[in-house]
Amino acid sequence: MSAPGSGTSGPLSGIVVADFSRVLAGPYCTMLLADLGAEVIKVEGPAGDDTRHWVPPVRDGVGTYFLAVNRNKRSIVLDLADPGDAEVAHALSARADVFIHNFKPGGLAKFGLDHDAVAARNADVIYCEISGFGAAEGASLPGYDLLVQAMSGLMSLTGDPGGPPYRSGISVFDIMTGLHSAIGILAALHHRDLTGQGQRVETNLLSTALSTMVNQVSAYIAGGVVPHRMGNAHLSLFPYEPLPTGDGELIVAAGNNGQFRRLCAAIGAPELADDGRFTTVGRRNDNREELRPRLLERLATRSAQEWFTVLTEAGVPCGPINDVRGGVELADELGLEPVVSPDGVPSVRNPVRMSATPARYDLAPPALDAHGDEVRAWLGLPTRKA
Repeated sequence: MSAPGSGTSGPLSGIVVADFSRVLAGPYCTMLLADLGAEVIKVEGPAGDDTRHWVPPVRDGVGTYFLAVNRNKRSIVLDLADPGDAEVAHALSARADVFIHNFKPGGLAKFGLDHDAVAARNADVIYCEISGFGAAEGASLPGYDLLVQAMSGLMSLTGDPGGPPYRSGISVFDIMTGLHSAIGILAALHHRDLTGQGQRVETNLLSTALSTMVNQVSAYIAGGVVPHRMGNAHLSLFPYEPLPTGDGELIVAAGNNGQFRRLCAAIGAPELADDGRFTTVGRRNDNREELRPRLLERLATRSAQEWFTVLTEAGVPCGPINDVRGGVELADELGLEPVVSPDGVPSVRNPVRMSATPARYDLAPPALDAHGDEVRAWLGLPTRKA
C-alpha cells in the first residue's frame, strides 16, 4: 500500500518523513520538506503540539503560530507511553525515509525510538535530531531559542549602546536550525541515493547561532574583537542604518565607494565623496561621527518618501521601515505572491522557486489526529477503537 497522499508531486515525492518534532525548529524543517513533496506524518501527543495553544493570535480556535509551520502534513496522535501507540510509532519509524525529533538527547531511548533502535529496524533511515546545545555536555540544557539568543551572545549585540540587551523579534535560531536540518537531511538523502547508506544528522541551536552570527563571531575568533551593542549601526560600514529625514527615518545602505559617491551626488553634497576622511569604507567607519551630521543636514530637506524615490533612482540602496503588514503588502506589490491559502488557511509562500518542481500547497495545517486512522491503515495496524 502506498504512503498517504503519495500521488503528490515535487522533488521529494515518495519520501516519507516521520515527524516527532514540536514547536518550531523541527516543524519548520518538515514543512519545508513537505512543500517540496515529502509525505510528512506529524506525530503529536494527546494534547497536541504546544503551539496549537499559543494564543493570541488565533484563527478558528488554533494558534496562528501552529498554522505558520504545519501545512502539508498529516497528524496522528500517539501516546508513546501506551504500548499500542508505541507499536504504531515503531512501525512508522521502520517505514520512514526520514525520522526527525527535537526531544532532549536520549529522551526517546525509553520508547525504543533512539537512533540505534530506529536504525536497527530501518538501516537506511535518515535520523535527524535537533537539540539546544548538542548531545555532549549540553545534553541536559533545555533548548529554548530565547536562552540561546542570550547564551550565544546575540542579545549582547541587540539594542542601543549602553542600554539593555534585547531578543530578536523572531525565534531566529529555531528557524535557522530548522533550515540547517533540512539541508542536512537533503544531503543525507543524496548520499543514500549514491551509496544506499542511511545516517544520523545532528543539529543544535547554539552551533546554528554561532554560524548565523557570521561577521560578529568572526570579529572575535579571527580578529580578537568582542563586538558590542551598536543600536542600528553596523560594525564595519557607514552609512548602513536608519537615518532621519525631513519627516521620518529611511534605511540608507552605502556599502561600497561607488554607492557612497552616488549618495553624495544625489543629496547635493558631491564634495563629501572626495573628502579624505570619507574616501574609503575604513575611513568612513573611523570618521562616522564627522560624516553623520553632514548627511543628516542634507537629508532633512526632504521627506523619507521623496528621498526613497531620489536615492533609488540614483542607485543607492535604501528603503522605508515597514510594519509586518507593510512588508507583506510590498511583497505583493512586487509580484512575489507572498500568501498561499491551502484549504482557505493563509500562510507564507515557500521562498524557493523551482521551475520544474514547484512547491505544493495541498493541505492546510491538520486538525489534531485528523489522519490517525489513515496512517494506521497504511502501516497495516488496526484503527483506534471509538
